[in-house]
Amino acid sequence: PGENAFQVKITAPDEQFTRVGVQVLDRKDGSFLVRYRMYASYKNLKIEVKTGDKHVAKSPYILKGPIYHENCDCPQEESSAWLEEMNCPQIIPQIQRDLANFPIVDPDKIAKDIPQRFGQRQSLCHYTIKDNEVYIKTYGEHVGFRIFMDAILLSLTRKVKMPDVEFFVNLGDWPLEKKKSPQNLHPIFSWCGSSESKDIVMPTYDLTDSVLETMGRVSLDMMSVQANTGPSWEDKNTTAFWRGRDSCKERLELVKLSRKYPEIIDAAFTNFFFFKHDESLYGPIVKHISFFDFFKYKYQINIDGTVAAYRLPYLLAGNSVVLKQDSIYYEHFYNELQPWKHYIPFKSDLSDLLEKLQWAKEHDEEAKNIAKSGQEFARNNLMGDHIFCYYFKLFQEYASLQVSEPKIRDGMEKVQQPDDDLFPCTCHRKK
Repeated sequence: PGENAFQVKITAPDEQFTRVGVQVLDRKDGSFLVRYRMYASYKNLKIEVKTGDKHVAKSPYILKGPIYHENCDCPQEESSAWLEEMNCPQIIPQIQRDLANFPIVDPDKIAKDIPQRFGQRQSLCHYTIKDNEVYIKTYGEHVGFRIFMDAILLSLTRKVKMPDVEFFVNLGDWPLEKKKSPQNLHPIFSWCGSSESKDIVMPTYDLTDSVLETMGRVSLDMMSVQANTGPSWEDKNTTAFWRGRDSCKERLELVKLSRKYPEIIDAAFTNFFFFKHDESLYGPIVKHISFFDFFKYKYQINIDGTVAAYRLPYLLAGNSVVLKQDSIYYEHFYNELQPWKHYIPFKSDLSDLLEKLQWAKEHDEEAKNIAKSGQEFARNNLMGDHIFCYYFKLFQEYASLQVSEPKIRDGMEKVQQPDDDLFPCTCHRKK
C-alpha cells in the first residue's frame, strides 16, 4: 500500500497537550509497525489509525491507563503479573543451559573469590539489587561500558519489582570463565559466550542499548531496520557485501578474497586498528556507509570480530540472506538459530565461502526463503519485549540459586535513577 497509507495519531483525552512521538514504519511486505515514545505519563491514551479520513478497523482505540513513560519509576509489585502482561516465555533454553553449571550460588563466596581471580586484570562490575534498588562496585580501569548495564537494570526496576540478587558482569569482549573443573566455576555474566567458556550470556550491550534508546539517540535498532530493508529481493545487487574493521585474521582473508573476486564479493575495511595496514593487500580504506545501505545487496556476510559480530540481529531483520561463519562465539539467541533454515553457514577459515555463494546464486528461491525465515526469527525473538523478558527471567532464575542473602557490600555505591525528567509522574501503585 505504500509508506503513507496510514496516519496514526496518539493523544491523551484528558490533557491539553500530549507529548508523544509517533513513527509509522512500512515493512514493505504489507505489514506496518507503529511505534511511539512517550515523554510524559497519562491517565489514558487515544490511538487513531486512519487511511485518508476514514478510521481503520476499530479505531479509535483507547488504552486504559495509567500509562507511564520510560523514566517513570512505577514497578509492578507482582513479577508473575508482569511476566504474563509481557507474554514472556515460561522457559528460555539458553538460560537453562547457562545456569546448569551452577547448581548453587553463594553470594558471600563469590563476593570474595571473583575479585581475587579476575579483579586485577579484567573490567568487572559487582552488582547487588536489594529492595529494587541497584548498587555497584567496579574493578579494573575500563568500566565505561557499565552505562549499558546500569541502564537496563534501572529500566527494569522502574517497570517491575526485581528479585534481590547479587552478580558480576564482565565488561570486556571475551568470555572469562574457562575452568574445566565444575567445583571452582564462578558465575560471570557476559555479553558473549563461547564453546570454550562457561559464562552466563545476556543480550549484547549493542542490542540492549538499541532497545532502550529506540526513537532516542540510536538510529539503528530492530524496528528501524525493518523499515529500511532496501529494494525488493529481485532488485538487489547480487554481490556479497561486508564492511567493518580488522578485528581478526579471517576478516583480512575476506578482504583479500574480495580483491581477487570483486564481482562476487564487495568487502572492505572502514578502519585499521589491530593489524598493520598494508594498502596493497587490504586497502584502500573506505568510508562508512549507513547500515541500511547494506540491504541493497542480496548476500550479507557475517564474520566474527574480536568475538561474535554483534550486528547479526539487524542483518537477520533485513530481507537479504545471511551467510554466517562457523564460530566458537555466540550471542544469547544463536543456539536457537538453525543453519540452512535461518542462514547459510560457511567454514570458519572461509574455505567454502565462494562455493556457498555459488549455491545461493544457483538456488535463488531457497536463498530467498532462508532470508525470509531469518527475518521472521528476528521479528519473533529479538524485539524489545523479548530482550526485557530475557534479562528478567535470567535474574529471576539466577536469584533462585542463591544460598545466602545478597548484600550491599563495602565500597558499593547506589546507582541513581535519572532525575533530569521534565515530566515527573505520580505512580498509582505507591501509597
